[in-house]
Amino acid sequence: MAQIENGPSASAMENSALLLRVGLGIVFVIGGISKLSQLLDPARETKILESYWGSAGYVNQFFVDYLFSGSWPSEWLFLTSLSTFELVSGVCLILGLAVRPLALIYGFLLWFFVMALPVVTTPGVEVTVKTFTSPALLVQVRDIALSGMMFTLFNLGPGSFSLDGKLFGHPAVRAGARWDNLGLLLRLSMAVPLLVGGFFAGMASIPTFATPAWILIPLGLVVLSGEGIRYAGFATMAVMLWYMGNKLNMDKSVIANLNGFKREFAFFAVGGVFAILGGGRLYKAIAGINRIRAMFAKERPEQP
Repeated sequence: MAQIENGPSASAMENSALLLRVGLGIVFVIGGISKLSQLLDPARETKILESYWGSAGYVNQFFVDYLFSGSWPSEWLFLTSLSTFELVSGVCLILGLAVRPLALIYGFLLWFFVMALPVVTTPGVEVTVKTFTSPALLVQVRDIALSGMMFTLFNLGPGSFSLDGKLFGHPAVRAGARWDNLGLLLRLSMAVPLLVGGFFAGMASIPTFATPAWILIPLGLVVLSGEGIRYAGFATMAVMLWYMGNKLNMDKSVIANLNGFKREFAFFAVGGVFAILGGGRLYKAIAGINRIRAMFAKERPEQP
């Protein structure tokens, strides 16, 4: 079977790109449907706008002033336009249409969600309104992880069964794609939310996947190290399924339930990619230790 850059087989790379693409696409399809179903319902429109633009919302005053100083006539139009793009782009990712451009756009766009979060962490300042009191990088760590996954997809290619391939002849895996490099990026992207959830469990608004720290921290370290990564991939999938099960609420609608754990579909897909491809050979823990030992062995003076 063909190999790519002395790495995994071509078919394994193509199927993994498909898995990653669909997992990420589901995130935005769910998010787009959830927001549009509320924005287009007069009875629920006010509530969702307050959840974004209120004192406990997701947009700080800096971005409110920037966005609505003349660029957009209303918060409703902005959020509806963004949600429509979210839905359409999610469908395109699932179908494999314009995958690399969309992955590049989202790779940067997701960081704006981090920068826009209103946070108060000043020592000695009493917060008089409900807002976020943990650093934005920690609260939005899952979006940071999604950004890394998008950059991985951008460099990997659309994968199997994509419209990009059928309509435009784009290769399923980009020429020159090296899994050692991309596997490292994906390991870092997945390890960060696991470690943040473990080390900062119990702090305000920190996502922990309903999983205790004694599971998240070792799992994050294994993913980061690259050792036993295939087993860690299965464990990651199990954690995400556990979290989804814990979030289910029979009093909510189907889309409201799915919206509660939409990002975890992408993380589940990443676990599957690790199970198929591993995490690449770059900066693996044991190899790094061996290199350090070899370096010191060379510097040790010869015995007379």
